[in-house]
Order: sequence, then C-alpha cells, then structure tokens
Amino acid sequence: MQDERFNGPHAFFGGLISVFEAKAGHQSGTDAVLLAACMPADAEGVLLDLGCGSGVVGLGIAARCQGMDVQLVDVDAGMVALARFNSMHNGLDGRVQAVQCDVLASFAERQAQGLGADLADFIFSNPPFHPAGRVQTSPVEPRAKAHVLDDDGMRQWVKTLHTSLKPKGRFAMIHRPDMLPLLLEAMQGRFGAIHIRPVHGKAGRPATRILLSGVKGSRAPLSLLEPLVLHDSEGNRTREDEAIARGHSLIDMGL
Repeated sequence: MQDERFNGPHAFFGGLISVFEAKAGHQSGTDAVLLAACMPADAEGVLLDLGCGSGVVGLGIAARCQGMDVQLVDVDAGMVALARFNSMHNGLDGRVQAVQCDVLASFAERQAQGLGADLADFIFSNPPFHPAGRVQTSPVEPRAKAHVLDDDGMRQWVKTLHTSLKPKGRFAMIHRPDMLPLLLEAMQGRFGAIHIRPVHGKAGRPATRILLSGVKGSRAPLSLLEPLVLHDSEGNRTREDEAIARGHSLIDMGL
C-alpha cells in the first residue's frame, strides 16, 4: 500500500498476519494480541470483532482457526475500509467481511447496518478504554473514537454484545481493571461463567489490564484466573508473553 496516510505492514503472531494501520488512528499492539490469543485453537463458527480497528484481532483468529468466519465491525468508515484491505492483503477475504456499524446505536439501526440479533458464536471486543471527561481527548477524531467511551456507552456496548450473540454464545474482552465493577454490573443477568484474568505489565506491580470472558445466558459462577505477567521484575519479557506474541501459545479463558 503506497499511501502516506498508512504505515506498515506490521507483522503479528510471528508473521501469521501482517496489517497496515492508519497513522492518524489507533495503533494495534499488546492488547489486540492478548485478546486474539484467548480464542481456543479448535474453535469454529461465526466471530464478530466489535471495534475492530485495522482488524488485528479478527484476522489473527481467522488465520489460525480455519473453521471460523469473521465479521469485522467498526463505526469508522476509514477503519472498515482498512480492515477490508487487510483481510485481502492476508488472503482471508473469503472468510472475513468488514462492515460499518455503530455498536452504540439502537437495535433497529444496528440491524439495518447488518448487526442484528443472535448472529455470532463468539464476540471478541477491545472497546474504547478511557472514560469521557477524565482524559484529554485526541484532536484526531479516529483516535478519539477509538479511545474514549462514557459509562452509559460501555453499558450499551455490553448490551449490544449480548444481543448479537447466539444463545450460549461466548465473548472475550480486554479492558482496564478499574472498569470491572461497571462491566460486571452491565453483564449481570446477561452472562454467566464469567472468567477474569488480571494482566500485569510487570511483576510485582498492579494489574494494568483484565481479560474477561463469559457465556450468554449461563448461570455458572464467576472464576478468577491465575494472573498473566508480561515482564519480570527487571523489565524483561516473560517466556509466556513471548510465546503469546509469537503465536506459539494461547490464553485459557474457559472458552
């Protein structure tokens, strides 16, 4: 892609896929890699990647799981076009579609945009991380949309996730630890068998991320899983983090 608006291609999962990214948009990294690694190796069915950005999560899963059909979903038309290009660039466009849809819109609007009810066996989501009004918003609109979401918006995100899953469908999400109370509140009565895995950027430090998974309509209890540590106390990458980044290891989230 010879276009000054984009950089790359950047390799992920040990070169399993490579993607171009918009210089003005969100840049994929560790969060996307960790989320994609939560999909079991033998998974099959339909996956929605909500808030897909350039498509790293959905494309990584599609490349690894041959029985998976993937729909990449983003509100930004530019990101959708880029995700579609990246699916073709990786030879995955036969099993991957990219659609523009606003996760926060009403059900009727989402349905008209192609995001109806009971669609997916799996939904993986890396939603905007920062609460509105508590961080300085980027003046670049694509970055702002990718990074900022208020509490009501997060509740709607979870509601859309629930509606779009098939009965007994499964989800995985990555977010900040301080969002856990709100996320559990939004998931109450909608999901069970919730698994939570803290992610520590460095050994001995508080968790900087949480991975969550759950099952639509389940009444199974919540489980707190063993923490994942990305760097040791001296700042060196752990063997587990290295293996995940290279696509040699997966993260068990009970899916």
